[in-house]
Amino acid sequence: MGISSYFFPMIPFLALLLITGTLHANGCYTSIISFGDSLADTGNLKQLTSKSNSPPPHFLFPPYGETFFHKPTGRCSNGRLIIDFIAESLGIPLIPPSQDVRDNSLIEKGQGVNFAVAGATALDSSFHEAQGVVNQYTNASLGVQMEWFKYWLPSVCTTPSDCKNILRTSLILMGEIGGNDYNHAVIAGKPINELKSYVPLVINTIISSINELIELGAETLVVPGNLPIGCSAAYLTIYYGSDKADYDNKTGCLTALNKFAEWHNELLQTSLTQIREVHPNVNIIYADYYNAAMQFFRSPEKYGFTNGALKACCGGGGPYNYNELVECADPSSTTCAQPETYANWDGLHLTEAAYHVIFKSLFQGTYTTPQFNSLCPTSNVKVRDASSSLVQSS
Repeated sequence: MGISSYFFPMIPFLALLLITGTLHANGCYTSIISFGDSLADTGNLKQLTSKSNSPPPHFLFPPYGETFFHKPTGRCSNGRLIIDFIAESLGIPLIPPSQDVRDNSLIEKGQGVNFAVAGATALDSSFHEAQGVVNQYTNASLGVQMEWFKYWLPSVCTTPSDCKNILRTSLILMGEIGGNDYNHAVIAGKPINELKSYVPLVINTIISSINELIELGAETLVVPGNLPIGCSAAYLTIYYGSDKADYDNKTGCLTALNKFAEWHNELLQTSLTQIREVHPNVNIIYADYYNAAMQFFRSPEKYGFTNGALKACCGGGGPYNYNELVECADPSSTTCAQPETYANWDGLHLTEAAYHVIFKSLFQGTYTTPQFNSLCPTSNVKVRDASSSLVQSS
């Protein structure tokens, strides 16, 4: 059963943000406000599961979280996600899941709030159910997350100008979102060609939310594209045995699936260009997750992934150590001894080390358009090593 998307704690939203006009160490943004799926969820599905008394998903058990937090936090990795590295680089405390906030004492000034939910889709669950695909994790689509945010926005500010100022000084992370619209369908057995009709609908949903946030006052939004799904251990397992011509000789990734992800990203970038033309004073930053990740899929050892980029560190065996019936954290699954030498964590998600490569390429490198570090230099704040972890968000 999916977790209800409307189970939201009745607390003043001001407690979630506690934003003031004082900028943080880097002088760029007062807080981060995030939407998205498991690539950004810092614990929302964990809390929703607990409140609904539903069986906890596998990523709420060890070895998830082992590298940095030393316990499962609801993040779908062995450690930090891209959003965590962004917060650290900006000198902002790690962003708490909106469902986890209980009282003012849990939120530090200028911290922000994260609405992302693991398993979330861009399109509403009703669309996918009509296609015969049921989301087993949650119905907290992007639209639902936006409703959560808008429901509490009046509690943050007393006047429209106050609300606009809060959003104006915040960094808005719009995802990654949209990947699960395809993931859930493929895992349910739908052919990738059937999903091509989804792409314009997914893009339109993302763009609609961006426009809504701009109208509310947002001035800096980071919008990620999709990852190269043809390099996912899960997809490589699902399509295992395909004709050799289906594979990229240089990477071992599935060519057709990567072209599908590239098409999604091209449509997204075209739409973002149109928004920039309408709103020239708003910073719409495209985050090229695809090509940032392709760096280590093409040259894994260059980035320290001596065990490769395709095989999962944690999983249920098989050529890519992924088995849908034996997920990571299952008693019969196996976990590698050195996750930092793997790019893939559990078949569907990446390791902390891989997310760190993507973060550096995006926010301290050249894989954003326009370049993020030209708008806000982040290299002056040192990101903590896993060995010096300090749990700020669980």
